Amino acid sequence: MQIISHRSHNVSHGVFHSFARAYSSYVTLKPQVKKPAVPKLKTSKIALPTEHGGWGFLFEPIVAAVAIAFSTAGMWIAVMTIGAFLVRQPLKVFVIDRLGMRVNERALTAMYFVLGFGAIFALGLAGAVVTAGWEPLLPFAFVLPLAAIQMYFDFSRQGRHILPELGGAVAISASAAAIALAGGMSWPAALGLWAIFVARLISSILYVRERLLLEKGKPHSKNSPLIANTIAVAAVAALASFGLAPALVIFAMLILLGRAIEGLSINRRKMKAMKIGIFEVIYGTITVLAVIIGHYTGI
Repeated sequence: MQIISHRSHNVSHGVFHSFARAYSSYVTLKPQVKKPAVPKLKTSKIALPTEHGGWGFLFEPIVAAVAIAFSTAGMWIAVMTIGAFLVRQPLKVFVIDRLGMRVNERALTAMYFVLGFGAIFALGLAGAVVTAGWEPLLPFAFVLPLAAIQMYFDFSRQGRHILPELGGAVAISASAAAIALAGGMSWPAALGLWAIFVARLISSILYVRERLLLEKGKPHSKNSPLIANTIAVAAVAALASFGLAPALVIFAMLILLGRAIEGLSINRRKMKAMKIGIFEVIYGTITVLAVIIGHYTGI
């Protein structure tokens, strides 16, 4: 009986090991199902806007307004505007992530930046209200629907469409009017300053979009940017006739019209996107200098 029991134990032990080896081989040879790769996003792309031209659109009205209507409240409004501008990108990343692949690490990083930039916005808002009250902030109230439309397109991954780009430019340039009001300028003068940058930014957006399409050999329109730049010249000339814009700004707008005519012509110099963007920064600087110099010289 002991011999039989011992043999039974050996047989059972051998069967167990045979089964274990067979299962191990099955697991090893079984094709593994790979999870879809999650695209990594650099921290800089989570935190900072990918549209480099947006930085110029942010600072052009701020610099011009602070230079001609400096005030403590105006500086706080500048801080508030910069905070609001910076919040947009991480907020967009966070919402898109929650609606899509749900990568917790990316969403958490985006939320950290939303809170940090949101704190900058809140600090600027509090400083502006304490030092100047709510009235200088009214221009932002006017453009809230435009900002909401831009965010909707951002969350829908359609931020490159023309409507949100134009709406965003009008919204962000409201900082010029708000800073001017905080600095003691009248409502007509503040709105006139705002109108200068609305004309400048809208004409620039339309020109750059069509110029990039032209350089890529894609269908494009010369009419929309040329009409927009012509309207910009006429609008600034009308403002100047009422004393709401320096006459020197008309000259700046004529330069922008000339660059649109030349840049969309057959005889243009071909440029890469980065170079086109650099030149737009230069043209924006010309506009800002025209506003500042014109204001202080009366030209």
